[in-house]
Amino acid sequence: MTTQLSIRPAVLADLSAIVAMLADDPLGATRESPDDLTPYQDAFARITAAPDQHLIVAERENRVVGTLQLSVLPGLSRRGTSRTIIEAVRVHDTERGNGLGTELIRWAVDRSRELGAGLVQLTSDATRTDAHRFYERLGFVPSHIGFKLTL
Repeated sequence: MTTQLSIRPAVLADLSAIVAMLADDPLGATRESPDDLTPYQDAFARITAAPDQHLIVAERENRVVGTLQLSVLPGLSRRGTSRTIIEAVRVHDTERGNGLGTELIRWAVDRSRELGAGLVQLTSDATRTDAHRFYERLGFVPSHIGFKLTL
C-alpha cells in the first residue's frame, strides 16, 4: 500500500468499524453482534478508562482498517517481569495480505518495550492455522497450551 497508515488510540467514533471487523470472520460471526453496539460501548468505556489497556486502530485514508488491544499485566514471575498481551487482532478484508497485520504486531511489540514489558504474549484460536503461521513468522513461539472457561 502506498497511502499513509496511522496507528493511534481508538476513539468512540471508531467503535462500529472495530466491531464490524470483529464480526467479519467465521468465529466472530457466531459471537459478535454489530447491530447492537450497547455492550461494546460499555466495554469501550471500561477499556479506555484503564491505564494498562490500549485499544488501537490502524487508519488509512480516514478509514479504520485494523485494530488490536494491548494489555499490560504486571507480574511476580520471571523476577517481577511485566508482560503485555495482544488480543483481538483484526485487519479489514480489503487490507489482508498487504502487510498491515505485520505493522500492527510490530507496533504492539515496540509499544510493549516502551511500556517496560519483558514478554509479549498472545493467543489464537486453535482453528486459525493461517494466523499461527503468521505469528510464527514474526518470531512468536507456540510455547503453551491455552485453556478457557466460558462463564
